[in-house]
Amino acid sequence: MNEEWVLHRKETRRLFSNATWVPLRASMQDEKGDVREVGFLSDVFGCGSVAFPPEQREFVEERLGWSQIGTGHDVLPYAYKDGHYTTIDQYQYNDKEPIGVNLVFEHPQPVVSRRQWILNPDLVVALRLIKEGTKWVRPEEDFVEVARESFDENGAHCLVEIKREFLIDYLAARNLSLRLSYYRQRVENVPTLEGSAYANLKDHQEERDGGRFELLVRGVNDVFGGSWAMVRAWRTDVDEDEDAPVMGPEDDKNTAHESSRGVRGGFDGVRVEGEFWRDEWIDHQSRSVRVRGDEDTNLPQFIVETDGKRMASSDLDNEDIGRWLWFRASVVTELLGHRGFSLEWYTAETGGIRSTSGYVTHFGINSSDLITVYAYDVARLSPWEQHIWAAHNVVPEGKVSSELLDSQVKSDPASTQAFEVVLFESMRMLEAGFKKEYSIALFTHDIDDDAALQHVSRFVCKDQASLLRLAKELVRVFSDRLNVRELRKLAVHADKEKFGSNKLLQNVLSQKVGEDRAREVFAEIAGAYDMRVGDAHPTGSKIADAIALAGIDQDQSFLRQGEQLINNFGRSIWYTGKFLFEHLQED
Repeated sequence: MNEEWVLHRKETRRLFSNATWVPLRASMQDEKGDVREVGFLSDVFGCGSVAFPPEQREFVEERLGWSQIGTGHDVLPYAYKDGHYTTIDQYQYNDKEPIGVNLVFEHPQPVVSRRQWILNPDLVVALRLIKEGTKWVRPEEDFVEVARESFDENGAHCLVEIKREFLIDYLAARNLSLRLSYYRQRVENVPTLEGSAYANLKDHQEERDGGRFELLVRGVNDVFGGSWAMVRAWRTDVDEDEDAPVMGPEDDKNTAHESSRGVRGGFDGVRVEGEFWRDEWIDHQSRSVRVRGDEDTNLPQFIVETDGKRMASSDLDNEDIGRWLWFRASVVTELLGHRGFSLEWYTAETGGIRSTSGYVTHFGINSSDLITVYAYDVARLSPWEQHIWAAHNVVPEGKVSSELLDSQVKSDPASTQAFEVVLFESMRMLEAGFKKEYSIALFTHDIDDDAALQHVSRFVCKDQASLLRLAKELVRVFSDRLNVRELRKLAVHADKEKFGSNKLLQNVLSQKVGEDRAREVFAEIAGAYDMRVGDAHPTGSKIADAIALAGIDQDQSFLRQGEQLINNFGRSIWYTGKFLFEHLQED
């Protein structure tokens, strides 16, 4: 190592009051080698914390430090014999006089020789956190990591830390400031000072960076060597042959003892040890957006007029504001890329984005392929979600979605259905028909329609490559699941053993409507299947032929091409079911 390492210069310059992560409790030790031998290295960090109200600040600064707040401070409940009980969250300076709040609790487990720490449940619930593994996350803010735990090699807690942004929000709600008291120690045993990285160092103490540093340079033998003494005492009045021996009062006649002395030494090397202590405040900013619901002053602005005029989100946060906002369709796929979000459809051109805010944002698709949303529905969302919407906000174009106005203004929702929904309904109807008519399972495995709908969507199409990927997804949810073994039993073609899933289903249909009609019905499914192959090689005339076979008008926008692909694929499935099982519906 070097001087900088043992002197802690980098570490002492860094304050937790402006760090991203703040330790609430730490007991970390990294050791290599034997502490009494040359080559030994040790790096220790310990930290304790207590939150105090403002009226205790002066007292804390004068009286409390590492000994009272650090890792030697037991964070435990206590029951007094007079009936008084101190809960685990209370920090006491004198008995029965709580002056602060513990944010991390101790849970001693001596039976299993393990140390467990528990994050204060009030903090957990106030910030609405859930635990995932060793992390505490906040679902309504994109499952952001708020607090985390670390363990040593024995499975005992060695660190609990929290993101300062969330800590100060909680502290503001309770009008508390967090007092940290921490200790750093670094040790290296070297053969001699001469020629080592520490040749120029001498014992010294100094006030540095708001803390206290001390350097000790001592011989290893001076630390661990020296004289020792041992005394052994025992009783002589116990009859081991008695069934229930009882010892009487102790005196000189029934006791004996012996003692020995010696000198231990011979340890080589020099121990270079740097220690640093510091106490530090983590203060809030008198604002608690999450816990207390204070106004967030960092909300975005949105374009509301055709001349680019913007309005602040706070001004739009009103149900009666009477405005709509326009967004690029890419906002949908970006939102769906975040955990906990989902897409649902209401009509052919309207749907909702269900988010971790607990809201469903009702949207419509207008004639310019833009997403239109009532302004209040965006302004009420969590700030981080609003920033995503704002990044896709554009100048009004193409008017408000007509189907969205039907619902929100005329109270007369359109009776149309999204092609995405029709696709899955058609698959379920076809599946039911095969079960009833042939007593077979059409598909080898089931899928979650709601989950699949998040991927089978017109919104994923922004270019030809993504259009081809959508075709691949359609094949995955339909063709790749077809029960080839059972369909082969129903097929009558001479080459049925060579047929794939689509060809087998087409052959079953041809037995009802003839080869030409079956080929016509399956053309768009075949086109989508050929497009899937093009996902790996998206160039050449074969791709153009496949897109044409799938019935897609390439003069339209990619969003509309994706919609058309889903519609045509689903329509082929619907007609397959209609022609195969129309007689069942008549019955």
